[in-house]
Amino acid sequence: MEYVIIVVLVLIVAFIYGLILRKKIYDEVDRLENWKLNITNRNVTEELSKVKNLNLSGETQERFEKWRSEWDDILSKHLPDLEEGLFDAEEHADRYRFKKAKAVLNNIEQSLQSIEASIEGMFEELDTLLNSEENSRKHVEEIEPRLKELKKKLLQQRHLFEKAETYFEKEIEETQEKLTKYYELIEEGNYFEANEMVQNLQEELTTIEQRIESFPALYKSCKKELPDQIDELISGVRDMREDGYRIDHYEYEAEALEYQERLNDYLNQLEKAEMEEAQHGIQEIEERIKEMYAQLEKEALARNYVEKYHPQLVEQLNVIKDEVAETKNEVNILQNSYHVEERDLELHLSLEKWINNLTKQLDDIKLNLEDEETSHVTIRAQLETLTTQLDELVDQHEQFKERLHTLRKGERDAKQQLSQMKQELLAVYRKLQKSNIPGVPNYIEDVLEKSRSSLLNVQRQVEAQQLDMTKVQSAMEDAVKDTENAKQQTEDLLETAYMAESVIQYGNRYRSKYPLLAAKLSEAEQAFRSYQYDVALEEASHALEEVEPGAIKRIQDMVQTPVG
Repeated sequence: MEYVIIVVLVLIVAFIYGLILRKKIYDEVDRLENWKLNITNRNVTEELSKVKNLNLSGETQERFEKWRSEWDDILSKHLPDLEEGLFDAEEHADRYRFKKAKAVLNNIEQSLQSIEASIEGMFEELDTLLNSEENSRKHVEEIEPRLKELKKKLLQQRHLFEKAETYFEKEIEETQEKLTKYYELIEEGNYFEANEMVQNLQEELTTIEQRIESFPALYKSCKKELPDQIDELISGVRDMREDGYRIDHYEYEAEALEYQERLNDYLNQLEKAEMEEAQHGIQEIEERIKEMYAQLEKEALARNYVEKYHPQLVEQLNVIKDEVAETKNEVNILQNSYHVEERDLELHLSLEKWINNLTKQLDDIKLNLEDEETSHVTIRAQLETLTTQLDELVDQHEQFKERLHTLRKGERDAKQQLSQMKQELLAVYRKLQKSNIPGVPNYIEDVLEKSRSSLLNVQRQVEAQQLDMTKVQSAMEDAVKDTENAKQQTEDLLETAYMAESVIQYGNRYRSKYPLLAAKLSEAEQAFRSYQYDVALEEASHALEEVEPGAIKRIQDMVQTPVG
């Protein structure tokens, strides 16, 4: 019983699945049927009828017949065949032959897609044809007045074209003939060919317009302007040569004569309305003439420059020669009294070599001026280079002279500074003498002696047979340091001694009352008389502070700078 139930369930499931598949087949048949009906109802015939507005002959008629035949085949053959296929698909579905039904439907869909592509292709070709007709018609409407304008311009300005007028007229006539050919193609229904011809006509007409527009100026330049410029150039070259300008090496006259011949060739071409080679050649000649004039002007300016600045440069070099020679004598004299550093001697030697080199360059320039072969442009460049080098030489010489001046000034400054420090050291001795202290400690005498020795060393260096400013400066630095130390040490000594004396005197008021203080003050007095002023100040201050705290601070406030 269970097996029967299972079999029944399987049959039911299979039946339901078959119904579902068949329903899908039916739905696909309906979709394709609607697609087929949509194609059948297309207004293809109406669209194709638009071509009847054109001349239905020639190429246009052939295309129309082809499209109509193709559409008739679709309606009478391809679509009915698809209808039978849809019936076959339904029949296969009814018999549960789903695989065959799907294969038939796939073929039908591919056929419908192919039909759609054919229709789309017909519409695209139709649009192209109609657009070709419309575009060519619009272009022709533009071309005709342009042709008339060209004819009118050529007629009114024929004097500007001379012999070339005939050739331009012929070009315009040929364009007019092509336009006539266009109308013939339209009458024959060959719209694609007519449209292509119109596009070519537009390009040709534009070229003719440009040629006619640029011809008068080009012809005038070739026949009149450039020949006049070349004649003027040749005349100018000859005049400059007679005036002594060095321009033969440029060979401009031969080049200009060659251009005259080329212009005659270009003129013959232009009279035949052949413009391309002439146009490029004339532009090349115009640019070259500008270059030649620029070079000639440069040569004229260079000659003026050379004539003006060469004598000045000769004079300047002679002046600096004398100055360097004078400086050399000064160096020789200085070497007897000063130690001149090796690098300074080498610098002066390099200045002499520099002058010799510039003199040689100037001699070469003089030879170039005399042989009349070298251009003034070249000589000017040589002079400018020489001028730059001479300016550098002058600058280096001035710096060297300044170094010599500094050497002498250093001696004067050293002597002046030495004299000043001697006065300062003498003032220290005087201050010690006027101070009324019992005596001067040994360390102060040593400091003063060191300062005096340093000053003597400076004096020996300054008075040396060959003054070496490096050694002078070194000795001067030691002397300044030692003298300043002597001054400071002396100031500190006198301040300490005066303070010690003040504290002892202030403490004397307590001697009778405080025996211990009296003893301490006696010891301080003994140290004071032994030149131990710092010891005296320390002992007296300590003893006084025990009796009268704060007394030292009050004494310091009252102390005046020692007399001296």
